[in-house]
Amino acid sequence: MGGEPGGGLWELLLPAVGAPPRRRGRALQAALRDAVRSERLAAGTRLPSSRELAAALGVSRGLVTEAYEQLTAEGYLRSGRGSGTWVGDAVRGRAAPEVRDLAPGRAGALVDFRPGTPDLSLFPRAAWAAAHRTVLSRLPHRALGYPDPRGLPELRSALAALLTRRRGVVADPERVVVCSGVAQAMTLLGFALGAHGLRSLGVEDPGSPEPTALFASAGLRTVPLPLDAEGLAPGPLAASGLRAVVTTPAHQFPSGIAYSARRRAELLDWARAVDGWLVEDDYDGDFRYDRAPVGALQGLDPERVVYTGSVSKSLAPGLRLGWMLVPRSLAGEVVERKRTMDLGNPALDQAVLAHFVTSGGYDRHLRRCGRAYRERRDALICALAEHLPGTEVSGIAAGLHIIARVPGRHGRGSSFLERAAAAGVALRPLTDYGSARPDDGDVRLVLGYAHLSPSEIARGVRLMASIAANP
Repeated sequence: MGGEPGGGLWELLLPAVGAPPRRRGRALQAALRDAVRSERLAAGTRLPSSRELAAALGVSRGLVTEAYEQLTAEGYLRSGRGSGTWVGDAVRGRAAPEVRDLAPGRAGALVDFRPGTPDLSLFPRAAWAAAHRTVLSRLPHRALGYPDPRGLPELRSALAALLTRRRGVVADPERVVVCSGVAQAMTLLGFALGAHGLRSLGVEDPGSPEPTALFASAGLRTVPLPLDAEGLAPGPLAASGLRAVVTTPAHQFPSGIAYSARRRAELLDWARAVDGWLVEDDYDGDFRYDRAPVGALQGLDPERVVYTGSVSKSLAPGLRLGWMLVPRSLAGEVVERKRTMDLGNPALDQAVLAHFVTSGGYDRHLRRCGRAYRERRDALICALAEHLPGTEVSGIAAGLHIIARVPGRHGRGSSFLERAAAAGVALRPLTDYGSARPDDGDVRLVLGYAHLSPSEIARGVRLMASIAANP
């Protein structure tokens, strides 16, 4: 049996009484509902009669009666003839939950070399805002309805032209599907491959860990496949019995190698022989520094290669805009799954990106970022040579990270990483991305640099050097 509500009840409800007359009834109901949810009115508490509460609050009895009846109908209160009104016991989890930010963060480190993020301060705010204003002034009303699940026609056309020009793909706008980044593209593809009878597919080893979780959400298992100096090793792939494999041929993640022309041809021969597909993740295809860009694998056989990309590295991951070029054999399943998943990406965001691309803003932004990232890459290479002599670097011709092989004399394995973390330097070892565990004593690091200024890079390497000098 609950107790009687004290004088605090009036204090809880008095602000509602101060609402304008037309909103006073709803305000009273909301205040009572919140008091029950937050357990300021505990389950089993007997409430005053409608007459008593109306007199105490200075409102009409009908207002209180209506509030009691509404909350009784919703299950917050219970009442019986002659027994009064009580707080019900059906409400669970009344307290408002703490709002947590689940986004990956980089807090807590003085210098964070972990790869995966561009410099978000380079986002072209003024140009993007101008594109937004232009689009809003021109966008027809019909474009704000439910979009084509593949994406707005103008964005698919703009992306097809862009990718043909910059990445050498074969891009029919009818085969372009706009997604919420490569992550959604992989998930959609997982469902489509499952519809074709696949239950597993290959991934590069070493490689990004993300596809494993994404394909698992679609019911597919991933099988790690080793690399050699030219790319994905053909022998283990042929022996795997698989019919699909995820690749990063233009700039393998994390090793940084570009697949050789011979290996590209071998992979396509494999896909044709098993009636399968290559999934090409062109995750940082826009950034090349010391060589001509390597064209996309998809351009060699668009019916055997699923091409994916996004603006996550070129503009910002928070935009959640990406794309997939889908072979005819998978297009129906991918588009239908996209439709049932979310009915398509936000139309206004798509229209802004389309304008940004066709107006030349995207190319200008990429040139600006390319200059900044080249400078930072050079700063990292120079700092390693000066402060950690003997360090070998690879994968430097493109992308937003390098591989650094720090000689064992500077510190061994886990102890080096632990001491770096204690000194405020966040590092990611190459072993986090694959099954290989070299025993030569050297420390292999995947160092991201795009999000760091040259001065931050120099500071981080100096800290690493001081750690190495004081084991």
